[in-house]
Amino acid sequence: MKILMIGGTGTISSAITRQLASSGHELWLLNRGHRKNEVPANVKQVIVDINNETEVLRLLGDAQFDAVCEFIGFLPEQVERDIRLFKGRTRQYVYISSASAYNKPAASHVITEGTSLANPYWEYSRNKIACEELLMREYRENGFPVTIIRPSHTYCERSVPLSVHGLKGSWQVLKRMMEGKPVIIHGDGSSLWTLTWNEDFAKGFIGLLGNPKAIGEAFQIMSDESLTWNQIYQCVAQTLGVELKPFYVASDYLAAIAPKEYDFTGNLLGDKAVTVVFDCTKLKRAVPGFQATTRFDEGVRQCVAHILAHPELQEEDAEFDGWCDRVIENLTKAREAFQSGI
Repeated sequence: MKILMIGGTGTISSAITRQLASSGHELWLLNRGHRKNEVPANVKQVIVDINNETEVLRLLGDAQFDAVCEFIGFLPEQVERDIRLFKGRTRQYVYISSASAYNKPAASHVITEGTSLANPYWEYSRNKIACEELLMREYRENGFPVTIIRPSHTYCERSVPLSVHGLKGSWQVLKRMMEGKPVIIHGDGSSLWTLTWNEDFAKGFIGLLGNPKAIGEAFQIMSDESLTWNQIYQCVAQTLGVELKPFYVASDYLAAIAPKEYDFTGNLLGDKAVTVVFDCTKLKRAVPGFQATTRFDEGVRQCVAHILAHPELQEEDAEFDGWCDRVIENLTKAREAFQSGI
């Protein structure tokens, strides 16, 4: 197949790029070239800002594609741009949405593609919903060949997936663990979460490319493994060879006191604080044999080894570290004062 990926070097898409490139497909990447050195040699790169539609059309020429895959479309106007660019140019348009678009909280903790979409806590998710609605309307009214994909929390070797961290990612949390400091876990750590290794996600995604059962449909792709956040953090600590010192803080309290840019209202109340278990039956019917095979304890070992071997990924976050210390100190003092009757 001849496939164009918009993006192609991110957490989710990098694994898809590697697998497609090694499978004999003709793969094109359209992006700004920030990680061009990581792209396999047999992949054609179109380095351009996709918002420059005139230049995109010039560089693509009269190329036609079996599939166009959008990984960096977050707003309806970006999807409208894609429809202008690729209508009549592709047999399938694959849009990466998000499992955070599902109703929070849903009527059932078991999530299927039929679960209603609504997220009053997170603008990111509401924008994804709006993009889905726009695309499905274009499919129904004009036959635009859309497939919608809803990933949950997908991770790769570049970062350990944790719930409470600052703007620079998870390294500072790992550093706190290694220094013997307590780390903040939202709630009591007992809610269930699903983490999916990006190489596993890629297998399900590629199985939907060129698949006639996928047109006009939405699919969720994730592991069948569900873990509590306590188990997730404990796996990370064990991989580091240190004792986990959890400090539990209510999710709504974190959302209320955190710097606005951390967006814990969206990330926690609108996503990670809610127990979700995903039913991937629909995907497995469309892609027989799909199975996520990387357990989290295996994936996190690869993450930690990669990060420890790459100092450029060890970006410290003194602001977040100090914020954690203040939250822990203030809540500890409040608890002690209450216990002593002050």
